[in-house]
Parts: sequence; C-alpha cells; structure tokens
Amino acid sequence: MSAAPASAPRLLFFITNPAFLVSHRLPVALAARDAGYEVHVASMGGPAVAQLEALGLTHHVLPLSRTSMRPWTEARSLWAIWRLFRRVRPDLVHAVTLKSVLYGGIASRLAGVPAYVAAISGLGYVFIQGSGARAALKRLALVLYRLALGHANSRVIFQNASDRDVLVQAAAVRPEQVVMVRGSGVDLDRFAPAPWPDGPVTVAMASRLLHDKGVREFVEAARLSASRGEGLRWRLAGSLDPENPASVTASELEAWRAGGMIEYVGECADVAGFYAQAHIVTLPSYREGLPKSLIEAAACGRPVVATDVPGCRDAIEPGVSGVLVPPRDARALAAAVAALAEDEALRTRMGDAGRALAERDFSLDRIVRAHLDVYRDLAPPAR
Repeated sequence: MSAAPASAPRLLFFITNPAFLVSHRLPVALAARDAGYEVHVASMGGPAVAQLEALGLTHHVLPLSRTSMRPWTEARSLWAIWRLFRRVRPDLVHAVTLKSVLYGGIASRLAGVPAYVAAISGLGYVFIQGSGARAALKRLALVLYRLALGHANSRVIFQNASDRDVLVQAAAVRPEQVVMVRGSGVDLDRFAPAPWPDGPVTVAMASRLLHDKGVREFVEAARLSASRGEGLRWRLAGSLDPENPASVTASELEAWRAGGMIEYVGECADVAGFYAQAHIVTLPSYREGLPKSLIEAAACGRPVVATDVPGCRDAIEPGVSGVLVPPRDARALAAAVAALAEDEALRTRMGDAGRALAERDFSLDRIVRAHLDVYRDLAPPAR
C-alpha cells in the first residue's frame, strides 16, 4: 500500500492592512505558493483583499485597527486572532508590521502554532527618541516584544542592524533567532535608470505624509531653497493617513501647496515614473526599517539625500550613492541638495553607484529566496 501524499504546509501571513502585503510582501507570498505552501492571509478588510483572492490566496478578515490603543478593542482583536489560529491551524505564521508582530507572536504561542516568523520592518515611532508618554510606550513595547518573540521555533527578520541590536540587548530576541534581510526588495526591471529629465533640477520625495518621515523638513528645505533663488523644483508624492497620530493634516498640506514652494502630486501609483522625472530623491525620515522608497530610487539610478538614522543609512552607501544629513535639520537637507544640484557629474556617479548597489543587495529575487530559506528551515514543504 502506498503512503498517502503529504499535505502542503499551511503558511499564514498575518498583517494589519492587506494593502501593505500587496505593496511589500506579495512576491514572497506568491513564491511560497509556487514552492508548495498553502498560503493564507489574515488582515483587516479593504480593497486589496479582492486582489489577494484573485491570485488564489485564502483570506480571513479580522477585527483589527491600525492605531487603536483602547484596551477592550485590543483584547477583542487578540481574542479573534487566537480563535482564527486555532481554527485554521497554520504550520507557520509570518507576521508583518508592528502590531501584527506583537499580537501574532502572542497568539501563536497561545494557540500552539508550530512555527513563527516576525518581520521587523522598523521599530515604530515609539523608538524615536522621546520622553514622557513615548518613553512609557517604549517600555511597554519591549515587554510585548519579549512575549511575542519568545516562540521556541521562530525566526525574527531584521532589515537593519540597529533594530536588531535594540531587541537583542533588551533580551527580546535570542541571537539564534536573528535573520538579516535587507528590505522588501525591488523589481530591477520595473525600477530601471531613465534618461535625466530636462528643465530645472528636480528633488522628489515619495512617502506617506507623516511628520516622522520628515515631510516638514522637506517643505522647509524647499522654502530655504526658494529664498536663495536656487531655482530647484521640489515635488512631493504620498497620501494623508488620518488614522496615524503622526499624519500631516489636510490644512497643513493645503497651506504648503498654497505657499508654492512644493508641488504636491498626490498618491503616486507609478513611483518609477515619478523618479524618472527627478534628479535627486530624498527621505528625511526620523527612523526606518529599510525604506523601500530609497532602494527604488537607487534602482532608478538617482542619487539620494537621506537622514543619518537607522534604516536610511542602511539603504545607501554614504558619499558613494548618496549623502547623509542629520535628522530634523532642514538647513542641512537644503545644503546637501543644493550641492548635488550644482554638480551634474557627481549626480551621475552617485546614480550609477546606486544602481549597482540595488543590483548587488536589493534585487527582489534575492529577497524572495531569503524568505523561502527561512520558511524551509521552520516548516519544510511536502516532497
């Protein structure tokens, strides 16, 4: 009598917002499906759910809030996650984004999920230096990280060494759990160098419109540049995020637009096209995991001006593919941009170096393979 065929291991991606899975992890999910995993996704609802289901991924809606801190609401979410894990019985849970990592890790341990992967794509705004309420939230977050990342059969994927060191030193992560994967990867065919645009030197920023992304510094640098008569064009792409306490307000955005220092183009579906119209790309963020916008800029052959903070500094080769400036310093940002604007040969050298960096370290194929290796270590596909 022949043995019954082994069933495919069940991999469940747990993420708060399904749109983030589509934008940052969809190639990994599809590669896992093709490698022999039965792929499920658990998240809140949203327009991206239909896209996931059309690709053959099984979706489960959970009562989640990206920003709520109300104890009863959060307890209800955690209960729903535990119940789903008990019902679906995944062999492996891969949690992405901060709240999903914390709740997914705790629920996986309580539900007896055999294997767990946590993707630390930045530690979040509470780990940006601060005091008072933010310091208290940081202490609470570290307690939750210790609970969430204590699964005996688990891996924790970090995008930069600074985040890794914080959680290892806080005894939230065991060294043997650590896997370093540099970002979400970039499609090198889609994000490819384009001819330099005609017209004035153009500075581009593509980001969610959050204060801790450095949007205010971008606008202030544009104002300083205009006051010096530098003739640069400053273009901002992204959308407001009213649920996020760090979001720019609609009135702030309207005031910036009315002031005429920046061009606001709204949410941008074609980031490669947006960068093709730029000479310099910037992200003056306060802290990141490893920002997709910067590795996409590198792949497009555009020099970068970024802040010298975790994540941003890991996405460039300082002095080679871009320039680092202090965070929260619009004057330094404006000065670095002006220096690049005046030196066409330097922009070209840095753009070429950025493309080489993206090909070497950030290719989507490399990132997908690294994730599949983690899955195979924890829950090998059926043979």
